[in-house]
Amino acid sequence: MQAYTIISGGDLASLARVTREPQALGPREVRVRINAVSLNFRDLMVARGDYLQGSSDPVIPASDAAGDVIAVGAEVTRFAVGDRVMGSFFPDWIDGEATPATTHVAPGAATDGVLATERVFAESALAATPPSLSDEQASTLPCAAVTAWNALFVAGRAKAGQTALFLGTGGVSIWGLQLAKAAGLRAVITSSSTEKLARAQAMGADGLINYRETPEWQDEVLRLTGGEGAHVVVEVGGEGTLARSVTAARMGGAVAVIGGVSGFASVPVAPLALIAGGKRLEGIFVGSRKMLEDVARFVEVAGIKPVIDQVYGFDEARAAFEHLASGGHFGKIVIRVGK
Repeated sequence: MQAYTIISGGDLASLARVTREPQALGPREVRVRINAVSLNFRDLMVARGDYLQGSSDPVIPASDAAGDVIAVGAEVTRFAVGDRVMGSFFPDWIDGEATPATTHVAPGAATDGVLATERVFAESALAATPPSLSDEQASTLPCAAVTAWNALFVAGRAKAGQTALFLGTGGVSIWGLQLAKAAGLRAVITSSSTEKLARAQAMGADGLINYRETPEWQDEVLRLTGGEGAHVVVEVGGEGTLARSVTAARMGGAVAVIGGVSGFASVPVAPLALIAGGKRLEGIFVGSRKMLEDVARFVEVAGIKPVIDQVYGFDEARAAFEHLASGGHFGKIVIRVGK
């Protein structure tokens, strides 16, 4: 099979195309022809050596893929040859609360990921692809859509009529905007780009904030919400935004911390702001296979089509990573592998 490998800490210069022998198929495993892979900021963190886990050996990058089942082990019951499937971000986290055991392994960091022409998965690590989505669209669900779903409706406990705040226009934020509007939430979104804010408005965003023009954007969130703040803040910035996100949350609200685009070296948050406001910080580590199945059903019923910024060919993988690193994307970046 054809694949790409990367070395943690080697940055994008270490990305290389290789030929590998196909993995043997166990009795409860499924061989999947990979048709599309979507990239996440986490993939850049792995390349830069900034992620929680890494490997000194070359590892196949990326965690999110969609494709077709091309072979099944003798004891497989959940899928058959020809089924369309997506891989779950955490192969061992099926349902319930996360534990160290269920979140120990996530493809594309310390172990091989999915940027290859085929991969072998445990049957329990797969979910059915929504029939209405292409493989390129479906590949954006396992990390970004599940993270947004968890942040809004599981940890965030958001309900129709409430307000959600999204920082930036990357994959998780745009997925969050789509899910929030389909569920009847009011959505406020920030960006430094007037053009991106206009696109978000066309998607239904109710409040738009250019954080370059309005550095104290947390005050604008309060103004837009009549002084109350957002019920859920989907926080992706880290040290550059977390304190402002806490201010922007309403009393009793949640700040769902999912990433740190600006880093985590120094994150000042006044404990009294949390205590006096009854606010909570919720660490979001993607989600379970059950959450992937839940968001897939919701997407199918609501008729949501994921926003894809650009689709690259398999030969253009490096360009796809470089585009992600540039930060100029709106929504998801996808690599078409097969078909």
